[in-house]
Amino acid sequence: MSQEFSSKSPTLAAIKRDRFIIVGGVAVITTLAWIWLANMALDMPSGNMMSMASMDPWASSELYSMLVMWVIMMVGMMLPSATPMILIYTRAVQKKNSGADAKILSAIFITGYLLIWTLFSVGATLLQAGLQDFNLISAMLESNSDSLAGILFVMAGLYQITPLKRACLNGCRSPLNFILNSWRPGRTGGLLMGLEHGLLCVGCCWMMMLLLFAIGVMNLFWVASLAVLVLIEKAFPRGEWTARIGGISMLCAGVYFLSRLV
Repeated sequence: MSQEFSSKSPTLAAIKRDRFIIVGGVAVITTLAWIWLANMALDMPSGNMMSMASMDPWASSELYSMLVMWVIMMVGMMLPSATPMILIYTRAVQKKNSGADAKILSAIFITGYLLIWTLFSVGATLLQAGLQDFNLISAMLESNSDSLAGILFVMAGLYQITPLKRACLNGCRSPLNFILNSWRPGRTGGLLMGLEHGLLCVGCCWMMMLLLFAIGVMNLFWVASLAVLVLIEKAFPRGEWTARIGGISMLCAGVYFLSRLV
């Protein structure tokens, strides 16, 4: 075995160190996001949060608060499932760049990925304001309408079995193929690759995220359940079958909610 790849080589040691830093960093960021969400969920029954019912959801301060909530939630839910892609991208740039440049490129890639989810959060914030304005979701950010819940679950269930969902999921589940087929050098390339992977991830999961309007945007049990489902779909064996089974379950839930209207 050559010195470059021996167990004591500086190259291998640097790779292991960077891998530890990335995984540790993702774990810390995810933990902080969930701590923030838990604190906010605990505040929901308080007078301050309940006063949301009498506030204008389109007020700039309310929109800003909702946007912050959605961005932090998306970071907590989606960053763990992106870790395999981040690690493989980091390994690839380490082969072509110095240690410092590789770290910068990895940070740029992650920034591009999170930027896409930030844009999704903007859309979710505007949708939430509209739903609150029409009293379709409560001050506790849960659905007030069986029609809304049923439609969202049916749409999510159907989307789970569409070719677009399957294509996006395959892209998320194959980080090495993504690197080989979408490689772009340099910092601009790293940003574009992060944006592209973020788009794949949104294409895979956007409809599941909208289910939060049916089951509770700040219901941490369901938020965590969806995060686990996303992780299984993207990072575990037979994730495509998990998506299909999840789709059938969502369709059944949608039929249940709609049947309550009869």
